[in-house]
Amino acid sequence: MERPAWAPQGIDISVPSVSRMYDYYLGGSHNFEVDRHAARRAMEFMPGLPAIMKANRAFMRRAVKYALAEGVRQFLDVGSGIPTYGNVHEVAREVAPDTRVVYVDHDPVAVTHSRAVLDGVPGAGVATADLRRPAEVLDAPQVAQLLDLKRPVALLLVAVLHFLEDSDEPYRAVAELRDALAPGSLLILSHAGYEGVPVPRERTQAAVDVYRDIRSPIVLRSREETSRFFDGFELVDPGLVTLAQWRPEVPPAQADPYASSAFSGVGRKA
Repeated sequence: MERPAWAPQGIDISVPSVSRMYDYYLGGSHNFEVDRHAARRAMEFMPGLPAIMKANRAFMRRAVKYALAEGVRQFLDVGSGIPTYGNVHEVAREVAPDTRVVYVDHDPVAVTHSRAVLDGVPGAGVATADLRRPAEVLDAPQVAQLLDLKRPVALLLVAVLHFLEDSDEPYRAVAELRDALAPGSLLILSHAGYEGVPVPRERTQAAVDVYRDIRSPIVLRSREETSRFFDGFELVDPGLVTLAQWRPEVPPAQADPYASSAFSGVGRKA
């Protein structure tokens, strides 16, 4: 298998990566055939997976604009993946050029490509850290250099928490990050679930099994389970809703049916 010039040395390009699969769903070019093969297997059961990822990215953009309107100028994007067009720093800097953004991921491809994309971009950085170890995120030098945690920060946990199993203690991880944030900070979150998926549960489970097969299991949580991540935050209107329903730019009825396949919400720390 030929290694592309952009692929960092030291990674196994024969093993699928969820961040590169996500890039493929979004129409990106930073993925390998092994990633495309796994993604296409999942799409055999849920052909609307690209629509879900695009709806998720659209929610993220709307939520970032909301945070900017609320006066937040600092963003911490944990589990950020590979930054394609319209990512946090691009959306934010259109409104506020003084915005500061730190992207955090544990995937070496995501981190390496992020550094290339952000080269020369003022006020933006990328850190290698794992959400399962919140102290690692908070202690990253890029966080200390770019963010002032004594002032409000928008914490993005977008389509990442469903990759944490219960044994990873995801609620503890979110609570530790929350406790490090100043009052007025925002939590921007989306999470996969069975509710609203326009295919039978058996087909959804078969798609989930593809991720388990590549050793990146997905945990689909209920609305109640997802709402627990907002403990210590006050949900802003319209609350915890589907991707298509969170402050939409087009009527939800006109959205792709798969855009109702995940929960999304924004909370404010008192």
